[in-house]
Amino acid sequence: MKLIGMLDSPYVRRAAISARLLGIDLEHESVSVFRHFEQFQQINPVVKAPTLVLDDGEVLVDSTLIIDYLEALAGPSKSLMPSDLKQRLRSLRVIGLALAACEKSVQLYYERNLRPADIQYQPWVERVEGQLAAAYSALERELSKQPLMSDSEIAQDGITVAVAWSFTNLVVPDQVDAERFPHIAEFTAQAEKLEAFVATPIT
Repeated sequence: MKLIGMLDSPYVRRAAISARLLGIDLEHESVSVFRHFEQFQQINPVVKAPTLVLDDGEVLVDSTLIIDYLEALAGPSKSLMPSDLKQRLRSLRVIGLALAACEKSVQLYYERNLRPADIQYQPWVERVEGQLAAAYSALERELSKQPLMSDSEIAQDGITVAVAWSFTNLVVPDQVDAERFPHIAEFTAQAEKLEAFVATPIT
């Protein structure tokens, strides 16, 4: 199977890290939705990263759906999601917040780097900045109540939070402050030292 997309995308990276931790060997092909649009279009006409190309040629898109499929391949004994319903609910809540942070970071990056300055709409930018801050504030509270990693064991919620924080720091670093979000910053620093993260660098 091939995972298509650049690792500077948090969605591609969380899928790649998840595959490693699930023990699934994926061939990674670094194809950019911008620089290699026509090449990506030949693989997936929708041109959406990540794209997972199965051995039989079937194509899956969206990191959450790809990870769900990889979980099914790996089996429940290797799952990165808790089986306890209460813990699973918490994990899903954390993942949702982290994915929201990814989405808002992408929106801000695109607005700043792709839209001409004279047609940028500042009220919308401020709204997105507020949503991004709200997502990380909620995650900071979650991490202050319960850690996401113990004994170097990380699950899907931790993967997604760390990937999101590293991505935001890469593309809109002015929006995140380690002093404001110390639990997230410290957790991500620990996660980035794990083998699966080191082997899947953001750049």
